[in-house]
Formats: sequence, C-alpha cells, structure tokens
Amino acid sequence: MKLSAGKIWSMRRLADAGGRFKMTAVDQRPPIKNPIREKRGTKEAPWRDVADFKRLLIEELQGQSSAMLLDPHAAYPHGISAYSPARGLILTLEDSLFRETDGGRLSAAIDDWSVEKIKRVGGDAVKVLTWYRPDADAAVCRAQQDFTQRIGEACARYDIPFVFELLVYPLARDSEQTREYREMRTKQPELVLESVDTFADPKFGVDLFKLESPLAAAEVPGVGGDGWQEVQPWFDKLGQAAGRPWVMLSAGAGMDEFKKVLSHAYRAGASGYLAGRAIWLQAFRHFPDWQKIREALRGEAVDYMGDLNRLTDAEATPWHRHPLYRGAVQPEPADQTFRHNYPGFGA
Repeated sequence: MKLSAGKIWSMRRLADAGGRFKMTAVDQRPPIKNPIREKRGTKEAPWRDVADFKRLLIEELQGQSSAMLLDPHAAYPHGISAYSPARGLILTLEDSLFRETDGGRLSAAIDDWSVEKIKRVGGDAVKVLTWYRPDADAAVCRAQQDFTQRIGEACARYDIPFVFELLVYPLARDSEQTREYREMRTKQPELVLESVDTFADPKFGVDLFKLESPLAAAEVPGVGGDGWQEVQPWFDKLGQAAGRPWVMLSAGAGMDEFKKVLSHAYRAGASGYLAGRAIWLQAFRHFPDWQKIREALRGEAVDYMGDLNRLTDAEATPWHRHPLYRGAVQPEPADQTFRHNYPGFGA
C-alpha cells in the first residue's frame, strides 16, 4: 500500500516533526451539547455556548497539539481564525445523529458537507466515525461498509487522508443500553478486532485508524501494572489487524485510564493519540464559568497533554516507520516525470 503525494504531505502535517500524532478532538457534538443544554435549562444547547467552548479549546490546547479535529457546525466557523496554520487540520464528516434500527446503527454524512468541501477549506484529513458491530444484521453491516467505502473513494479522488474511527455499541439485545458517545463497559474485544480487520481491507481506503481500547479502559492496568502481560496481547492483535498507522481514542476514559491504555498501545506500535474528553472534560465541568474553564485548560489540561506527549515521544512509533511502508514514504515517481503521472481531481 503506497501513499499518494497529497496524502503524504497531509500525514506529515498531522504529525509532529518526529512523525508522532498528538491530536486533540474538538468535534464532539452530543458530549458537549447535552451538558450545556442541561445547565442552561433549554431544549437545545445555544450555538454560541457550544462555539465559544470550542474556540477556548482551540486557543488553549493547540500549543500542545500536532493537529486538531474540528467540526463544520461550530469549531471551524467560530474557531478557525484562532487556529495556527502551523498545525494540522482534520475535519469531521459524519453526522452525530445516527439511525437506530432493530438490526443496528446506520451512519450518515453531515448534510451539505463533503470530502470535496473539506479539501477546499484547507483540511489536511477527513475523519469519519462509523458505528459497527460485526454481529449486527447483515444488511446493516453492508450499509455501513458501503458508507465507509464511498468516503474512502472520495478521499482517494481528492487526495486527502482518510482518518477512520470505529466504536462498538450496544445492539437491541444487549443489556448495556445507551445512545451516548461513550465506551461500552461490557464490550467484547473480539468484536473490536473483527471490526478493525474488516475495514483494514484496502478497498475502504483507510490511511489512519482511530481506535478504541479492545478492553474497557477501567480494566487496563497499564504496562508494568498488575496483570499487564495478560492484557498486552489484545493490543498487539489490534495493531496487527490495523495493518497501517493507528492512534488511540479516549472514548471518555479518565486521565489516568487513558495514559494506561496508551502505554499498551505504544508497546503494540501505535503512532500517537487523537483524544478529546480525557484532555478537557474536567475543565468543561466548570461551565458556564468561562474564566474557570480557561484556567483549568491552561493548568490541568495542558499539564496532562504534556504528560501524554512525553510518553508519546518516548514510546510511540513514528507513522512513516510503520512496516506497511517498508521505510519508503515519498511521492512517486520521484523524478522529472512526476507532474505527468500525478492525476488531477477528475482522473
């Protein structure tokens, strides 16, 4: 599997100078909107509250980030003017409103938004979350695969990296019922691995996986902790299934929990993180006191990111050293014929 010229450049922009991903997610919608709505006592969260919080995240956390993940609803329009062009820019494509059926969840793209528009506004990558259960109804699985494949094909057409996120979720028959964007405490690691294995097929065009822990974060001891050697093989299998560079998501894990998860992931070859709530949730609890939020972001959140980044520098695998690339990541052909062989968008 070879990367095209545009994808190589953008992958470099998402990572730090050493090729490690230190990325902050600001694209969350229900996890931000719902608490604001409850505290305001309104039917819907006021757009300005959501947008102001996301701008604060951009202002205070970009200094520790190699890239940030923004949404087109609030974070991009209200916060992009505060965002440094020296950082990588990822934009989300999937709608937070999925359709729940008896056979499983169906994902959709945000209306009036596309891979083409993400490329046109200067995005370095497209991020998509696809809800997936390999044991869901066969028609649902096919629909989710088709949805993902169409996006992968569009990313190839516009030569922009495809950052793909997978989350297992409860089916109608499961005891742990929730529509929240949070980790299932009763998830089965086999389902996580089978999902990753499915979408590692080159036909989906995934360039960078954003993956959850195969085990509930609260059950992960961290490398060196009690029982860590029994846990590590699950992360090793995760990296093997991905077959390309991958990062860990936090899925609402606590700060200490997420650091433990990262220690296992890095031992298994992960190239960094793309996390949100583990970084900024404690600060968000101060809403609507904007000053306290800012102070908490500048203090605890930045300090925590510093810890994550030191761990990442020490243990994560630079993305361009992944065995997939066999040590060669450069535009092809790397000679005077390049311009003749590099296709346009219509090709």
